[in-house]
Amino acid sequence: MEEQIKIIESLLHELLEKINISEYELEILKSQELPQFIIRTKEAGILIGEGGQHLLSLSYLLRKMADRKFEEMGVERILFFLDVNDYQAKKIRELKNLAKMTAQRVKYFKKEIELEPMPAYERRIIHSALTDDPDIVTESRGEEPNRRVVIKMQAEAF
Repeated sequence: MEEQIKIIESLLHELLEKINISEYELEILKSQELPQFIIRTKEAGILIGEGGQHLLSLSYLLRKMADRKFEEMGVERILFFLDVNDYQAKKIRELKNLAKMTAQRVKYFKKEIELEPMPAYERRIIHSALTDDPDIVTESRGEEPNRRVVIKMQAEAF
């Protein structure tokens, strides 16, 4: 995994240089399942964009570049996490809190609650935050871009 981390780091420096982000620090957190690349910069707004759209695009682009480089070099593809000034980490915490608070409301009122439309990766966070709750089930409804999570009681929990 060390080789892949060095490749991603190099590609990330190259990408940031090409989009004229010159002042930043890159923190790399190595874990067994998912290395994290955290950019710290005063120019975070440019990298994050409205609602995190630029960050999603940057992540996608870096992932595609890395996959191509891995293939060229004949090394195994790895997944990784990209964040800017802990934006994603904070967003994940907020989504998990939303999931847990909404589940509590569902239990109290015994009525399903449909959340606002959200991208697939945010829906996955909501679903996974509630998988250990035996009284709650989640499902996604609707068509993109209006697909949303519905949180409801388990049928036998009524």
